[in-house]
Amino acid sequence: MIVYPAVDLMEGRCVRLAQGRFDDATVYSDDPADALARFADAGASWVHMVDLDGAKAGRPVQHDLLARLTARAPVKLQVAGGFRDAASVAAALEAGASRVVIGSLAVRDPNAVRAIIADHGGDRVVLALDVHIVGGMPMVATAGWTQTSGRTLYDIASEYADGRHLLVTDISRDGMMLGPNLPLVREAAGRVRRMGLQASGGVASTADIVALAQAGAGGVVIGKALWEGRIDLAEAISLAGA
Repeated sequence: MIVYPAVDLMEGRCVRLAQGRFDDATVYSDDPADALARFADAGASWVHMVDLDGAKAGRPVQHDLLARLTARAPVKLQVAGGFRDAASVAAALEAGASRVVIGSLAVRDPNAVRAIIADHGGDRVVLALDVHIVGGMPMVATAGWTQTSGRTLYDIASEYADGRHLLVTDISRDGMMLGPNLPLVREAAGRVRRMGLQASGGVASTADIVALAQAGAGGVVIGKALWEGRIDLAEAISLAGA
């Protein structure tokens, strides 16, 4: 299982949000390049980087910063935040991103996203589906978690026969360090076998890392617990076995 340390960027600073609320941000660092270097020193091979300003605006806002970071990053970058058309995805990949994360567009326009996957390859695109659990079902939210699609995780994932990577976030746990939603991860890993599953939301301890690997996750995104020193990244990578 691959460990993806998370760097969320707001106005060029590294922050974390609680449950995606832009008015509840904690600033951890003014130097994202230093954060990437520290993660690399701990053994990380990938970093999950989110342009929060872009996610809010619906288009990449911090493209120039992301381009500068990817140009000299000691790790591979999986970038997210506001990628809602083919041109913005292509620009990020040309700037040096190894993968681009597509969320709302994957829900709203499957044809467009299938075309992007065909153009760039499934390994360079991550489908991000953020869910609320409603009546036991994972219902997908969009537009920075401000809107509800009315469709389940599995309905939308079924649209992507050529998808290679699926990032699933339980919104209720994101930034709360309550532990991951293991039943959701187990079910998703079993039902969407053709895609590598990345789990996000709630990771608070190294025990959570082990549990996610056992539940079938191929990757885990860790944010607040790393930034607050509750998880040692080197230890997490060792436990994950990748």
